Amino acid sequence: MFNPTQADVRRFMCGVHAKTQIGAPMEAIETLASLWIAEHPEYHTDLADSDAAVGRNYDETPAQTNPFLHLSMHLSISEQCSIDQPRGIRQAVELLAKRLDSLHDAHHAAMECLGQMLWDSQRSGRPPDGDAYVAAVQRRATRD
Repeated sequence: MFNPTQADVRRFMCGVHAKTQIGAPMEAIETLASLWIAEHPEYHTDLADSDAAVGRNYDETPAQTNPFLHLSMHLSISEQCSIDQPRGIRQAVELLAKRLDSLHDAHHAAMECLGQMLWDSQRSGRPPDGDAYVAAVQRRATRD
């Protein structure tokens, strides 16, 4: 199982951004990451310097979103949808994307649900509840 460190994730995202800038060939996961990076030009400055990215503490600037966490969540949701794990997430995100008329906006809404599930898990000391996560995304997809 792949368990990257924070520095690994930051170097990966910066490397993808660098490859995109020069048109270098990419692995499939890099291509997917590059698509989400393209959706977030506000992060390009953070992605331009991997040494600075590895050393930066985003906890010191809580008003600014951590671009590496945000992009990693996009990748996680993309992967979840591709294999439909937890079961039902693909349909829930697709319904939400249709309702919002934007896959990007659907991902952002799903991120809030994913973050809540992880927070609840950490707070309670129980494993993450995939069913509750899917149900939360479904509620967002079906509410008026």
